[in-house]
Amino acid sequence: MHFFRTIFTTAALALFAGGAQAAETRQLYVECGGNFTDFVARMKAKAEEMSYPPEVTEPFFGAANYLQRTIDADRRQGIFKTDFIGFSRKLIAQYRLDKGRQNSDRHDAIFRRIEAELGVPRGILLSFWAFETDFGAFTGDFNTLDTLMTLSHDCRRPDLFQPQVFAALELFARGDFSTQTQGAWAGEVGQVQMLPLDIMHRGYDGDGDGHVDLDHSVPDALFSGANMLRGFGWRPNEPWMQEIAVPDNLPWEETGVQPDDYRPVAEWQAWGVTPRSGSWLAPNLDAAVMLPMGRKGPAFLIYPNYQALFEWNQSFVYVATAAYFATRLTGAPVYDAGNPDPMLPDGQMKALQQKLAALGHDVGKIDGILGAGTRAAVQAEQERLGLPADAWPTRELLNRL
Repeated sequence: MHFFRTIFTTAALALFAGGAQAAETRQLYVECGGNFTDFVARMKAKAEEMSYPPEVTEPFFGAANYLQRTIDADRRQGIFKTDFIGFSRKLIAQYRLDKGRQNSDRHDAIFRRIEAELGVPRGILLSFWAFETDFGAFTGDFNTLDTLMTLSHDCRRPDLFQPQVFAALELFARGDFSTQTQGAWAGEVGQVQMLPLDIMHRGYDGDGDGHVDLDHSVPDALFSGANMLRGFGWRPNEPWMQEIAVPDNLPWEETGVQPDDYRPVAEWQAWGVTPRSGSWLAPNLDAAVMLPMGRKGPAFLIYPNYQALFEWNQSFVYVATAAYFATRLTGAPVYDAGNPDPMLPDGQMKALQQKLAALGHDVGKIDGILGAGTRAAVQAEQERLGLPADAWPTRELLNRL
């Protein structure tokens, strides 16, 4: 395996200790907000305190600019207010299916190496590669340094982004990051969209040239993506999802996507759950029943590997769609959409969140997004009120509350 070499100073090593996941290294290093020029000076001073020399810090921080369009993008994430059926139909276009299969054939040798060395299947990698950058066709048009500095200055999530700035500085110091690097609005770069900290910890030189180039090298991008999933807990050579049929009398309160919702497949089978096509992929594993749009919509059995996908992206609807698309790319049929109740409009979803919060549930920000906290609260209230506890918010639940 070929990983990045490091040139950390002793002080810099302390910054990046703690594992590969950005969530493990969240920390506020300088005060956020205020005049942007003053903020840049504070970040530069912190870097020099960590023993980075002026010949590194001056060109790096001297190139940083405030990027308002990054803040605008950060505040505008309405796509995650779409339901699973709408979101999946929007993202899984026929051209993506066609290109996915073409890329699977074109890069078959790379995928075989990854599957043998890291145990991550091609379907998952093709799915994220497709959704993140359309197989490398568009990796973003936001200046990465400006984006990371802007989000580090902004006081909404500075503890998430300030460590990414210092990771980018380390990459810059060893010649593997440019102040002109472009990527996504949240600082991810390359064909599989990785943040600087993840590149440092999980970057993988798949083509053996001594560098990890996520923009231009397909082997580097795919191996790095697979290695990141391994770091997130992916279990080699195990499945992640399969579509199921569920009976009308399933104990809906037992369904969900949290770790404590998993139970032996045999128990689901005893309750009348069956594969929609074929046989059980892993009858000896624990699994959970995921109902992205409630008991009347599509239904999936998810295996432990599904949890690793949430480390790649925190959005429920994105992860469900990416996992499902990966099954399509490896031969699964189109899901049965069923006839679910429609998703609550934005205003009603926010009203529901407010009511749930008033009842003592932790739903996070009142944003109209049906995230994990809101789903858990919905399921708890459905059970309390004697409604089918499938975690899908309906107008009936809103009225009852």
